[in-house]
Amino acid sequence: MSNLKQYIRSIPDFPKPGITFYDITTLIQHPKGLELALDGMETYVRRIGADRVVGIESRGFVFGAALADRLDLGLSIARKPGKLPSKTITEAYELEYGTDRLEMHEDSIQPGEKVVVVDDLIATGGTLLAVCRMVERLKGEVVGISSVIGLTFLPFAEKLKGYDLDYLVSYDSE
Repeated sequence: MSNLKQYIRSIPDFPKPGITFYDITTLIQHPKGLELALDGMETYVRRIGADRVVGIESRGFVFGAALADRLDLGLSIARKPGKLPSKTITEAYELEYGTDRLEMHEDSIQPGEKVVVVDDLIATGGTLLAVCRMVERLKGEVVGISSVIGLTFLPFAEKLKGYDLDYLVSYDSE
């Protein structure tokens, strides 16, 4: 799916010098780009046999909701703290400059559900690992992780070892 790269805008030196930001807003605003991305992700999710999709705030909601609709699956969401109105569980994760947290409703995953976790981009893997841990605490089974982009120059594969990873395009250097 390397032809997806034509829809992804690269922005050098954002959010700080030396970092390249891979902007998927250009992909989702282009009907063909969005369709190609969803087709690729749908193929993967069908293959792994998920019962439920978990989308990660915020760009993961775009792909997660569309996949859940296409596949007639339920959608659960992982959000930043304080955004969900009912009882939640929380998981902290490491950032390069500190820590952050995500939350999910404690009734969002049923025991034994096969879950695919969806986001737009896999960087260090910390956010995805936090969501996988919450799914597992809720007694769900993470059968896969699906993303549009994998930043393969970062060590996410080691952090997410043991999970089935799928991403449509990779970037091998900053």
